[in-house]
Amino acid sequence: MIFRTLEEAASRFGPCVLTIGNFDGVHAGHRRILRRVVEVARGRGWKPSALTFHPHPARIVAPERVPPLLTTPEQRAALMLEEGIEQVLILPFTREISLIEPEEFADRILARMLDARAVLVGDNFRFGHLHAGDTRMLARFGAQFGFITEIIPAIRLRGRVVSSSEIRRLVAAGKVSLAGRLLESPFVLQGEVVPGRGIGSKQTVPTLNLAPETGVMPALGVYITRTRDLATARTWPSVSNVGHRPTFGAGALAVETFLLDPLDAPPPQSIRVEFLLRLRPERKFPTPEALKTQIFRDIARARQYFLRTALP
Repeated sequence: MIFRTLEEAASRFGPCVLTIGNFDGVHAGHRRILRRVVEVARGRGWKPSALTFHPHPARIVAPERVPPLLTTPEQRAALMLEEGIEQVLILPFTREISLIEPEEFADRILARMLDARAVLVGDNFRFGHLHAGDTRMLARFGAQFGFITEIIPAIRLRGRVVSSSEIRRLVAAGKVSLAGRLLESPFVLQGEVVPGRGIGSKQTVPTLNLAPETGVMPALGVYITRTRDLATARTWPSVSNVGHRPTFGAGALAVETFLLDPLDAPPPQSIRVEFLLRLRPERKFPTPEALKTQIFRDIARARQYFLRTALP
């Protein structure tokens, strides 16, 4: 269940085990916290719950530092629900919310309005006006206002601390396979299928053109992907290009996906594209025929990838 205001949640949310954060991407570190929330909730008979924010708090308190986001609030909530969280409050982050002092946040919002009986957060958690509250303060307020506090340490994978900012850096560098390991699922772009320039259907290969809902974009290049029709859940192995189509004169940034299997149905209106592996950077070819030849090489490599990954 998704709540979108404090007032809506106030009489229905508790008693709960609560985690709090932006949770952009819902990566491996977030998932560790979410799974622990579910474990504690089941042991106590309370509701496993999450509190997140929209827009990102930086948009209100430091607009010049707003990061591009990996996921929409709805995508975050769906990923949390998959982990066993039963209810998510997507709290509108306003100037008024940003001015709440840590003690008031713990007392009025966590203890009284949300009826939190346990609060689980990462070890870098900050809260309240000017981020004045930290995990020690949260534990002190928990003892004062009647909720258990548990701090979950960050995790490291392949020598990296798992964080949303690290995943953004990896995706921007084209390292989508490593980003997927930190996310515990592939990096995704999803959104509506929009009309393209018509070049693919006439000169190379026909593609689906995606208008992404989120701001983090992979490095320009060609990727092995998996594409899902959001309406029917049908999936296809695919190859996707992120770039400006320099062979035909640089245009606006586009995400174009070629399906390796036939549609056998009307084309989807909205899709989810999972980025599995970068094949090569985008480059300009001397002729459309040379580009088409390279595309077929990319398709052959993608087919081999899916054959290998399908083996037992």
